[in-house]
Amino acid sequence: METTLRGVGVSHGVAIGEVRHMGTAMLEPPAKQIPAQEAGREQGRARQAVDAVAADLMARGNLAGGEAQAVLEAQAMMAQDPELMADVDRRIAVGSTAERAVYDAFAAYRELLAGAGEYLAGRVADLDDVRNRIVARLLGVPMPGVPDSDHPYVLVARDLAPADTALLDPSLVLGFVTEEGGPTSHSAILARALGVPAVVALPGAVELGEGTVVAVDGSTGEVFVHPSEERKTELAAAAAERRAALAASTGPGATADGHKVPLLANVGGPADVPAAVAAGAEGVGLFRTEFLFLDDSERAPSEEKQIAAYRQVLEAFPEGRVVVRVLDAGADKPLAFLTPADEPNPALGVRGLRTLLDHPDVLRTQLTALAKAAEGLPVHLEVMAPMVADRADARAFADACRAAGLRAKFGAMVEIPSAALRARSILREVEFLSLGTNDLAQYTFAADRQVGAVSRLQDPWQPALLDLVALSAEAARAEGKSCGVCGEAASDPLLACVLTGLGVTSLSMGAASLPYVRATLAKFTLAQCERAAAAARAADSAEEARSAAQGVLSGE
Repeated sequence: METTLRGVGVSHGVAIGEVRHMGTAMLEPPAKQIPAQEAGREQGRARQAVDAVAADLMARGNLAGGEAQAVLEAQAMMAQDPELMADVDRRIAVGSTAERAVYDAFAAYRELLAGAGEYLAGRVADLDDVRNRIVARLLGVPMPGVPDSDHPYVLVARDLAPADTALLDPSLVLGFVTEEGGPTSHSAILARALGVPAVVALPGAVELGEGTVVAVDGSTGEVFVHPSEERKTELAAAAAERRAALAASTGPGATADGHKVPLLANVGGPADVPAAVAAGAEGVGLFRTEFLFLDDSERAPSEEKQIAAYRQVLEAFPEGRVVVRVLDAGADKPLAFLTPADEPNPALGVRGLRTLLDHPDVLRTQLTALAKAAEGLPVHLEVMAPMVADRADARAFADACRAAGLRAKFGAMVEIPSAALRARSILREVEFLSLGTNDLAQYTFAADRQVGAVSRLQDPWQPALLDLVALSAEAARAEGKSCGVCGEAASDPLLACVLTGLGVTSLSMGAASLPYVRATLAKFTLAQCERAAAAARAADSAEEARSAAQGVLSGE
C-alpha cells in the first residue's frame, strides 16, 4: 500500500527505484592497552593512516572537480589537523592503540562542537566520515561508501559525507534520500551540481527496508513508498513535461512579458566553468575563491597563482558579468594562517571580511591579482565582500578596492540581518548588493544550515527571510543600483519567480538549476511574480508562503 513521506526537496527531478543503504565502517575499535615501547610504532601507524586518508580525499576531489574539490580538500585538512594529531599522539603515549586513540580524539572534538552548538557543529558529519575512514584503514575493514550494485537504485543514508556524494555515479544512483542534512548542506549543494534528485531531512529515512521500491520527487520533497502504478505514471508524465520545457527554454533569463532577469552561475573554480557555459549562464554571480586557499592552510597562494586561476574564469565569459567573492575564511572554512583557533563561536567571530581586514596584506594581494587578471579582457568584473555588517565594513572594503587599483564594481554581500535592515546606508559606499540567502537564513533564525532538526528554519520560503530580501531590493532600487541573489534560494524555480517579484535584479545558482529557472520564469509576467511575492510575504510559515505563491501563479 502506498504511503507518502515528506522531507525537504533539494535537487529537482524524479527517481523511482529500489532502496539501497549506505555502507558503514566499524565505528568503535576495541579499547586495549599497549606496552610503552610500542607507542612509537602506533604513532607511526596513526600518521600513515591519516596521511593515506587525506591523500585519498584529495584524489577524490581532483576526480570530482568544481565545488566538490573544495569540499573534499577541506576534509583532507580536517584529517591532518595538527591539534587532533597531537591529541592522538598523547593518547597513544599513555597506552591506547592507534585506532582507539583516533576514535577517542575525534569523539572528544565531535562532542565539543556538537555540544557547544557552534556553527562548526554543522561539519560533524564530515568529521565522522574522516574518523571512520582513518579507523577503517587502521583496522583493515572496508571503507564506508556507496553500495556495490549492477542495477540502478535510490541511495538512502542517515547523512552523506561529501566524499561519497562527490563521486556518485548518476547512471547507477537514481536519487538519494537522507534523514539528516538541510537544503544548504554540502550534500544538497553537490546533488544539485550532479543533477541527481535528492530529498534530505526525511524523518525515518534509514528505516526504509533494503529493496523497498520508492519514488523520490526532488522538487516537492515527497517520497512515495510502494508507489502505485498510477503514481508512477503521474510522476513520469510530470518529469517528461519538465524535460520538454527545459529543452524548449533557451536564451537570456526573462519573464513572459520581457522583463530581463540575468541568470548567472555559482562556480567554485575553473572546473565549474564548462557546465555553466553549457547551461547558458549569462555570467557568474558568485565566484567562490576559497578553492585556491584550501591547497595550503599554512600560507596564502601567490599573486601569480591567483592571477592564472582568476583569468581562466574571466576568459570564459567575454562581455559577460563575473562577480567574484573575495576570500570567505573562518567558521566552517578555517585557515591556520588566518583564523583564530580558540574562538568560542566562530560563526559569530572573525570570519569573512573581518578576517581580511585583520590581514590587509592577504586582501590587497587578492584584489591586485583580480585587477591584473582582468587586464585586456572585455569582461565586466565585479568584486564583493562576504559578511558585511554595516556601512563601516562597506567603506573599508571599497577603500581597499580603490587602493589596489581595481577597475571593477565593488559590492557587499547581504548575509547578516543588519546589512538588510541598513542596506541603503551600505549602498552609499558600494555599487551593488548580493544576497547570500544561506547564511542570511542561518543568522536570521539562529538555525545551523547543516542540522536537519532545524531545517524548517533554513527554508528560504520563510516569510521573514523574504521580508529581508524585499528590504534589500527596495533599498537598491531607491539608490538606482542592483541587488542579486546568489544563495541556494535562487535555484528553486518557483521561488525565483517570487524573488523577481520582490525586486531582485539577477539570480545566480548551480549550473544544473539554470534550465529549470529559465523555463519557469518564462511562463509568468512580472506582474504575476509581484502578486506571488506579495502573497508569500503575507503568509505566516514557509509552507503557507510556498502554497500561496503557487496558488497565484497557477491562477487558483
